[in-house]
Amino acid sequence: MILKNKARRGSVGTVNFRKVLAVLLVLHSSFFLSGCGVYSFTGTNLSPDIKTFSILNFTMGTAGGPSDLPQRLTEDLKEYFQRNTSLTSQPGGGDLVLEGSVVGYDVLPAAPTANDQAGLNRLNVTIQVRYTNAKDETKNFDQSFTYYADFPQDQTLNQNEARLLPTIRENLVQQIFNKSAADW
Repeated sequence: MILKNKARRGSVGTVNFRKVLAVLLVLHSSFFLSGCGVYSFTGTNLSPDIKTFSILNFTMGTAGGPSDLPQRLTEDLKEYFQRNTSLTSQPGGGDLVLEGSVVGYDVLPAAPTANDQAGLNRLNVTIQVRYTNAKDETKNFDQSFTYYADFPQDQTLNQNEARLLPTIRENLVQQIFNKSAADW
C-alpha cells in the first residue's frame, strides 16, 4: 500500500512539473519575442506608427536598356510592399518613400576562357535608390543596388534580355525591400 501511494505521488508530481515547465516555456518565448523590438512574420522590422508607403516613379538615368525598365521596377516594388507589409500605398507623401533611377545597364565579359575570350557575358543592372522614413530619419538612405545575370557568349543581349530581366528585377526589389522595410 505504501508503494502504491509513492507511485501515485510520483505521477502527480510529474504532471505538475510538466505544467510548470509548459508555463515557463510560454513565458520565456514571449519574453524573447517582445525583446526583439517590432517583429513581423513577413520579415519586416517597421514601427507600428508607420501606416503608408509611396513609391515614386523610377527614371532611366543611363543609355541602353528597355525603356519600360524603370516603370516595371516601380510596379514590382509596389506589389512587393503590398504583398509583404500591411502598409497602404499612396501616390506621394507616405510614411516611407522610395524613389530611384536606373544608373547602370551594362553587358560585361565574364568567365574568361584560355584564349582570352569571354565564356559568358553578364548583364549588370544598377539602380540608385533614395529611401525616406518620415517617422525615423536615422533609417534614411541613398544607396545603389546591383544585380546581374549571365548568358552565353555566342548569344546576343537581345536573345536573352526578356529571360534575364525578370530575375534581375526580382532580386533588386528584394534587396531594396530588405534594406528599407526589413532593415537588414
